[in-house]
Order: sequence, then C-alpha cells, then structure tokens
Amino acid sequence: MVAPRQLFEDFLALFYPRLCLACGQHPPTGDDLTCTVCQYQLPQTNFHLERENGFTEHFWGRLPLQAGAARYYFTKKSKTQQLIHQLKYGGQARVGLQVGRQYGRELRDAPHFRGIDLIVPVPLHPRKQKMRGYNQSDSFARGLSESLQRPWQAHALQRVSPSPSQTQKTRIERFENVRRAFRVPRPANLRGKHLLLVDDVLTTGATLEACALQILAIPGTTVSMATIAMAQQS
Repeated sequence: MVAPRQLFEDFLALFYPRLCLACGQHPPTGDDLTCTVCQYQLPQTNFHLERENGFTEHFWGRLPLQAGAARYYFTKKSKTQQLIHQLKYGGQARVGLQVGRQYGRELRDAPHFRGIDLIVPVPLHPRKQKMRGYNQSDSFARGLSESLQRPWQAHALQRVSPSPSQTQKTRIERFENVRRAFRVPRPANLRGKHLLLVDDVLTTGATLEACALQILAIPGTTVSMATIAMAQQS
C-alpha cells in the first residue's frame, strides 16, 4: 500500500515537477537531488586519493594537517555554485546531508582519513543560524557521520562573535576577521582525539584555520578537514 505522504508528493509532482538542484532543468532520479547529467558533470577533485593535494597546500606552513580534501571544484556561475547556493540560501539542507553521505563513502576507503574519532562542523553564529534555520556545515557533517560511522558533534565549536562579510578580503584580512570568533566550550571532550573539521566551501582557508587552531591548542588533538567544494582559481 502506498503511503499517504508519497501519494501527496506524487500529486504535487504533476504540477510542480522536481528538478535538479544543480542545473534546474532535468528531473533527478529516485531520491537524488541532482540529475544524471549533473552527477557526471559536477567537477570532482579526487583529492582524497592523495595525501598532499590542492586542498592541503592551502595550509602548508600554517598548521599541521593530517589530511584534507574537497569533493568538488567551485567556480563562479557553475553547477557547483548553484548546488551550494541551494544549500546555503535555498533552504535545501538535504544537499549537505546527501553530499556528506556520498563523500563519506569515498573517504571511508581513503587511507589518509582513517582513525577519525569525531566529526566537527564549522559553526554559524547563533543569530545567523536562527535566520537560516540550520547550519549547512552541520548537515554535511551528519551525512559524513552516517557513511563513516563516526560520531559528529554539532556544538564542539562555538562561534562567539559574528564577523563582517569575507567577500573581497585577502587571506590575511579574512584570518584577522575570524581568528577570535571561535572557541571550544568543553576542551576535555576533544582531548586526545583526531577530529574531522568540515565546512561547505574552502576559499582562502581562513575560517577553517581559525577553527583548527582552537582545536590544536587542546593537548593530544589532531585535525583533518573536508569540505563540499574548494574554490578553483581562474
């Protein structure tokens, strides 16, 4: 017997067909959020296959990173940008969850990402999260947690002050903008753990660096990182 919810969704689909969140043109298949064409065309980095890669280069000389990778390249006016836009501004928290599940299956087989104890999302300031309704990085963390079969902790880090927009700022300006914006409320819970710090997009790395330095100040901690996308220099 078909569930009433499914019948209702099928009825709505007659008038409002579900379209790919990356291209907005073709219907996705099954429970996917992107169509088959976009699944092949979204530019994957394959960084998880290499210990040193374009992601980890961002942090050379800045902090000791165990492993780092992004699933997609991000460029302006691209399908990746559209997908991230839907996640952050379109109310589509499920994008983070689904990409996290998919990427988690890949990271699970990557030797550089073994030994993760806890997955920690970059937090939003409470005021911003209230406006958005969710933290997009936490959605990604939950998806990773399901596939990696490792716990995640949404509030292991706290954002204690909102910071102005990072747009048009240099890497140094961005870091100065966020370096005092985060804190670890319960350091004892992280002591001695290998943490996977996750965010939606890596641009300059300033936000991730600021968060990682707070974590690495706790004795015995190590940090790896993963993001949905990484900005590709044009």
